[in-house]
Amino acid sequence: MPDTPANVAIQRVLDAAARKGVTLEITVFEESTHTAEEAAAAVGAELGQIVKSLVFVAPEEDGRLEPIICLVSGPNRVDLARLAAVSGEREIRRATAREANELTGFVIGGIPPIGHARPVRVIMDPDLGRFPVVWAAAGTGTAVFPVPPATLRTLANATVAPIAEERRHADVAAERKVAEAGSGGSAAPATSTAPAGPVSPTEPASQNAGA
Repeated sequence: MPDTPANVAIQRVLDAAARKGVTLEITVFEESTHTAEEAAAAVGAELGQIVKSLVFVAPEEDGRLEPIICLVSGPNRVDLARLAAVSGEREIRRATAREANELTGFVIGGIPPIGHARPVRVIMDPDLGRFPVVWAAAGTGTAVFPVPPATLRTLANATVAPIAEERRHADVAAERKVAEAGSGGSAAPATSTAPAGPVSPTEPASQNAGA
C-alpha cells in the first residue's frame, strides 16, 4: 500500500498482530462515523461488539505520564474509581486528545488496541467477552477489524477487569428495544459479516469521542 499517514498507521496495527502470529482482516471506508452506535449500525453488529479504545494517564514520580488504555464495550462508560482501584493509580484521569496522540501515536477517532508508539498497560472490559466477535479501530477513523475477544486480549496483552459503571436495567432494556427495532423485531446477531458502511468505533453519543 502507498506510504500515506493513514496506511502507515494501519500497517502498524497489522505488524503488531503479525508479531503474535495473527493475521487481521481490515476494512477501510471512505468516510468515518463518530459514535459507537453508528459504528454498530454500519457493521451490522450489536452496540456491545464495538470496542472503544480509551486512553487514560497516570502521573509518574518524574512527572511523566503513563498511558493506560481501556478496551470498553460500546454502551459502557469507564468508572474512574474502579479504574483507579484496578490500576493502582489513584490520580488516573482521562487523557487529552494531544496526550492520547503523543502517547499512542494515533489520533482520537482511530486509536487501536495494539500497535502503539510505546508499551502501554491495557485493561479490558469483561463485557466484550459476551460476544464471539468484536470490532476495533485499526489505526484510523475509517478502518476497523473484527476479532474474537480472547484473541484481542492476547494481542493487547490485556488484563480483564470490571472497569465500567454499573448500568441501570432501564437503560439495558431501552437499548435492547432499539436494537430490535433496527433489525425488524429481532436483535442483531452477535456474529457479523463484512461491514455495510463507514465506521469509526468511538465513544457513544453520551460521551466525548475518544477511541
